[in-house]
Amino acid sequence: MRIIAGEWRGRKISAPQGDLTRPTADRTRETLFSMLVSRLGSFEGLSVADLFAGSGALGLEALSRGAASCLFVEQDAAALRSLRTNIANLHAQARCDVRAQSVLALPPAKAPLDLILLDPPYGSGAGAVALEKLARLGWIAPATWISLETAHNEDAKLKGFAIDAERKVGKARIALVRMDPALEA
Repeated sequence: MRIIAGEWRGRKISAPQGDLTRPTADRTRETLFSMLVSRLGSFEGLSVADLFAGSGALGLEALSRGAASCLFVEQDAAALRSLRTNIANLHAQARCDVRAQSVLALPPAKAPLDLILLDPPYGSGAGAVALEKLARLGWIAPATWISLETAHNEDAKLKGFAIDAERKVGKARIALVRMDPALEA
């Protein structure tokens, strides 16, 4: 795997061995970031979270494109080793906050994030559960963009959120999501 664009374009990143972690394919990341650029314009100065982070490919891509900071949350030990190695190899420690825990164990937020990248295990429904909890804890504001990756044949059942755009890429489905405008009143 490689970083697609930005400061670290072309730099290799490693993924953990085995099949417990499913890294987002380069083509899927390219599609996702193209969708995000068309909505955000730029990643400059954004606060980002890469949840169910695995190797950190999504968050590192955002940092490479100019995001100010990224919170990485992962609980698998092998994935954490790869993630920390990738951050060290890119000399990105100052812009990263790595938390070895479940996404569902995050405390209340100090401030909402600009962009949340979720890549939970396919078929688990963990993305929808995480989004509901993150919204209650203040991690998500009406202006927050959220990317949720699921299996291509999996429908994300999201309560309180509206899907802005969806794309199927290989075995993945990417949904760009925001808080449901009807709930913002």
